[in-house]
Amino acid sequence: MQPKAQTMIDVDIQLASEHSPLPSNEQLTLWATHALSPFKAEAALSIRLVDNDESQQLNFEYRGKDKPTNVLSFPFEVPPELAGVDEIGHLIGDLVISVPVVAQEAIEQHKTFEDHFAHMVVHGCLHLLGYDHIKDEDAEIMEDLERQTLAKLDIADPYFITD
Repeated sequence: MQPKAQTMIDVDIQLASEHSPLPSNEQLTLWATHALSPFKAEAALSIRLVDNDESQQLNFEYRGKDKPTNVLSFPFEVPPELAGVDEIGHLIGDLVISVPVVAQEAIEQHKTFEDHFAHMVVHGCLHLLGYDHIKDEDAEIMEDLERQTLAKLDIADPYFITD
């Protein structure tokens, strides 16, 4: 099932990683579009692909955790002086994804790199929309949305664990 035809999701992709392989711009845009289109007819976001040093620096600066992490989400808040400006209204925020962390997690979790990366984009996009997983009830809602979105992309349940 494809996202609605009238959906306009604008993804600015920033490559700041030396890691290989990287997902294509088309893949990143497809994954973000699938995550956002059920909620937004129009949205703009940035996805920055980084290495561990930048991820660790940002994770420490914004979350107080001195280690790289898979995805950081930075929701955009409209400054009061820009409220009502049409172009600003569609900005939802930025995702910063550590390619080496995602690649290592994919190996550890026995998933393909592409499937796990898609999950991280979907997960991050849901954070930009205000979803979180701090409380168990909220985690269930977010995980169900992730499962539904990934299923539309023919990606298996990322939370299903095999022995």
